[in-house]
Amino acid sequence: MKIADMILWPGTKICERLGVNPTGDAALIRWMINTLIYLVIALIVVWIIVV
Repeated sequence: MKIADMILWPGTKICERLGVNPTGDAALIRWMINTLIYLVIALIVVWIIVV
């Protein structure tokens, strides 16, 4: 498994569950899902560090 596959794994699994092809034209949906997931994780980490 490549590093890119590991980074994109959450969005890929959610797209597969929704019945959307994650590597086709719906790759933007996978990108959006991954962005939201990693944004939440980053905000939680920053919040823990600051507080």
